[in-house]
Amino acid sequence: MVKNPILRGFHPDPSLIRVGDDYYLATSTFEWAPGVRIYHSKDLAHWDYLTAPLDTYSKMDLRGVKASDGIWAPCLSHDGEYFYLIYTVVHDAREFPVMDTPNYLIRAKGITGPWSDPVYLNSSGFDPSLFHDTDGRKWLLNMEWDYRKVLSGGNPFTGILLQEYDPEKKQLTGEAKKIFTGSSIGSTEGPHLYRHDGYYYLMCAEGGTGWFHAVTLARSKALTGPYELSPEHPVLTSWEGSREPEETEKALAEKDLGKSYLKKAGHGSLVESPDGRWFLAHLCGRNLPGMLYCPLGRETAIQEVVWEDGWLKLKEGGHFPKETFRAVSDPETEKRCDPLKKEYHFRDESFLEDFQTLRSFFRDTGMTIREREGYLRIYGRESIFSHYEQALLARRQTELSFEAAVRFEFLPTSFQHGAGLIYRYDERNQYYAYVTLGETGPELCLLTVINGQTKLAASVPVKGLPGETFPAYELSVSVKEDEVQFFRLDETGEKQKLGPLLHAFVLSDDFADGFTGAFIGVAVQDMKDRKNYADVAWFRYEEQA
Repeated sequence: MVKNPILRGFHPDPSLIRVGDDYYLATSTFEWAPGVRIYHSKDLAHWDYLTAPLDTYSKMDLRGVKASDGIWAPCLSHDGEYFYLIYTVVHDAREFPVMDTPNYLIRAKGITGPWSDPVYLNSSGFDPSLFHDTDGRKWLLNMEWDYRKVLSGGNPFTGILLQEYDPEKKQLTGEAKKIFTGSSIGSTEGPHLYRHDGYYYLMCAEGGTGWFHAVTLARSKALTGPYELSPEHPVLTSWEGSREPEETEKALAEKDLGKSYLKKAGHGSLVESPDGRWFLAHLCGRNLPGMLYCPLGRETAIQEVVWEDGWLKLKEGGHFPKETFRAVSDPETEKRCDPLKKEYHFRDESFLEDFQTLRSFFRDTGMTIREREGYLRIYGRESIFSHYEQALLARRQTELSFEAAVRFEFLPTSFQHGAGLIYRYDERNQYYAYVTLGETGPELCLLTVINGQTKLAASVPVKGLPGETFPAYELSVSVKEDEVQFFRLDETGEKQKLGPLLHAFVLSDDFADGFTGAFIGVAVQDMKDRKNYADVAWFRYEEQA
């Protein structure tokens, strides 16, 4: 048995396909670069990071996008010859009634590329997907965003649009048709279309991507509808029963807090295994015990589903996501889920399988392993509040409890220089322990940013440890569910607390009102002339059981 989630930490909006004996799964990346992470598996149990196709500014330019904008809900598909990747580059998702949602298509013969230049499709809404019909025709689906509904106090999620795509002309053709307006749950998005036993099946996400999230299914004999809703409605959800109009989402979630291990289940995609079994990949969230906060963000889980009387249902029955499922290749063996322990060194760029950069690509953010053997040199860029060019490298938090540490050499010569360990959700919610130049010499500071309010939580003069080039520093953080404590090694090598006990719940979708998840990493600033740098010797990440 395999324990969910199968991709832990920030891995939302899974798009799962099978080509031959290989499974591929793509997830959203929002403001993190490169864009769209694709994983590979042979059995749905063991997953390896494979590639991120959006690796040039021509495919995605995120410089300046706000937190939780950027790359939303990709769809990966294969037509027997090409892999296709459809994605949205979102701007100003929640600040204004109007959302800019340009949708693009790229394709490649092989999953690792080279991928084509992007083809612009439309901007009528987000969550695009591509359906390859058995007659060879291709159809684009996306939700429609009607900003006028926002202005009038209504719901801007007005349904699912369908329009033909011409791969020869590389453009949409004909008029878009609205084929589904959703169920009573509302906020219909995330469409995927499948053909099975003479029916077209439309799978959608509904209820918003929070506590009321759900997977719904409708079917039709004709591609363009009308579509009838499944009697098993919804196919999957983490909440049960009816929503009373006067109950807020928080109130209902509190009532439902202990019912399911996996919260927020929704946004699903289907795949059939070679032996005829069917699986549903979906996003989910794990909350802090007794709290309505999920700092890991939205993760990816898998459920086995079965066809019964022409409709899909969870194999084990009910609507709640299950904690485990039976993998494809080895039904008798339970996949071990040992706590992850990794120490990253910088002899090559393999660390980039786990780490990402903000908005700009690694090669463009002042980072290199070429200038000092065995070290990652990071030239300082803009502040930790910038939406443009931060020199920040971070990896996902994958369990509710973990420890992380970094050793780096650094010589600040200005108050505008800084380098250190960062634990963040976005620019408005983050913790940063960093070395800078104070009034009398180097000092170690702890900055807390909570809902945009910035405070200096600690400031300690430091001498640094012996380093080969500059003084060295070792900083660490311990996260035990909601409790966050930073540490430093003093000049005698003793571990000392840095600042007060902090809270992890502020680094969650639920507090920050975002769509990503908590990251831990290293950042360097030079707001003077971008010439100063830090040399990172190693970075360690250890999950705690």
